[in-house]
Amino acid sequence: MKQIACMATAVLILLGASAANAQSLGDYARAARKGKPQTASTSHHYDNDNLPKDVHLSVVGPEQSASASDPQAATTAIAQTDGAQATPKDAKADAAADRQKAAEDLQKKIDEQKQKVDALNHELDLTQREYKLRAAAMYADAGNRLRNSGSWDKQDAQYQEQITDKQKEIAAAQQQLEAAQEEARKAGLKQKDQE
Repeated sequence: MKQIACMATAVLILLGASAANAQSLGDYARAARKGKPQTASTSHHYDNDNLPKDVHLSVVGPEQSASASDPQAATTAIAQTDGAQATPKDAKADAAADRQKAAEDLQKKIDEQKQKVDALNHELDLTQREYKLRAAAMYADAGNRLRNSGSWDKQDAQYQEQITDKQKEIAAAQQQLEAAQEEARKAGLKQKDQE
């Protein structure tokens, strides 16, 4: 028993010593980066270690003072730039407008289909409530049940048929909604409120 206690103590001492000498991963990465030879490159790589803290980063573009001092030169430069790149910008703008219109059309189609499904669900709910009220009134009066059992059977069959038809309409509308949502998903559009 004493041997096990001595071995456990020795293992704990060794683990403690190795943990004291251990270097954090961040310190190790910084040391490795500093020891690595720097290659000359045309672009400068910024990270948290070499990001300037006291200097503000500049915005790429012409200075405002140059265009303010000579407005005609600035207008000419802008016109030349627009003339040289008008075709690619217009094509990109047209493509973006087409995508936006397609996205709006798909969203409108999905919204209309959701409204249709909601309306059909509402109609089904009303029909079921009406049927339950009529059934409660019919079965509450035993004399009425005996006198009008034939007409009740016809009305009961009609209500059941109406309910079944509305459930089929809802299922078809729900499939159309899912197809429209799948089409929008394939087109890369995100749904704003999926249920």
